[in-house]
Amino acid sequence: MQDWLGPEEWKAVALSLRVSLWATVLSLPLGIFTAYALARWSFPGKQLLNGLVHLPLVLPPVVTGYLLLLTFGTQGPVGGLLAEAGVVFAFRWTGAALAAAVMAFPLMVRAIRLSIEAVDPRLEEASATLGARPLWVFLTVTLPMALPGIVAGAILAFAKAMGEFGATITFVSNIPGETRTIPSAIYAFLQVPGGEGSAMKLVLISVAVAMGALLISEAVASRVAARVGGR
Repeated sequence: MQDWLGPEEWKAVALSLRVSLWATVLSLPLGIFTAYALARWSFPGKQLLNGLVHLPLVLPPVVTGYLLLLTFGTQGPVGGLLAEAGVVFAFRWTGAALAAAVMAFPLMVRAIRLSIEAVDPRLEEASATLGARPLWVFLTVTLPMALPGIVAGAILAFAKAMGEFGATITFVSNIPGETRTIPSAIYAFLQVPGGEGSAMKLVLISVAVAMGALLISEAVASRVAARVGGR
């Protein structure tokens, strides 16, 4: 791939993989917890939480990026405190990972939630009646049975993170080697004469990653449906 891609193109691919991997890995525990809470718990504000989780799907990505900048920028309420501790998100690749994680989070939670809801609650109740604590029931019953959905959610989140553009460019700009991911690089290449070839290469990579993620997630979802349906 290094022979096919130029230095700038390869940097964009490598950075996108790095950003997407960290965005997926670091948001997965919170995604599992949130999905379980929405699937199994009843509590005040549940619908509000559900709305907040899915809000990035309906908000313009630029709005999400601007809200991240206001919150996690060096002058923001959270970003200011983190900056004093030496942690900076704005205009850094870590900020790109944060933006990608926020935008991908709804897809991850939805896939995991559907998988958890497909687990028969009677199996969890049976384990509880045998003396198992709630955490142990979750780890030994719910989590293994929901694993295909968790994998599917992680794959979809990774693919979404690879393609994130609006929130990322608003929050961390388009800095070569630092925040220029594949979508940002495509945009940059299309702004200069003769950049169409480089842009097309990155477009093909994006399509391949997205299609691969969809096929894998569909295969996992089919496996869950077959297991639940007893086929």
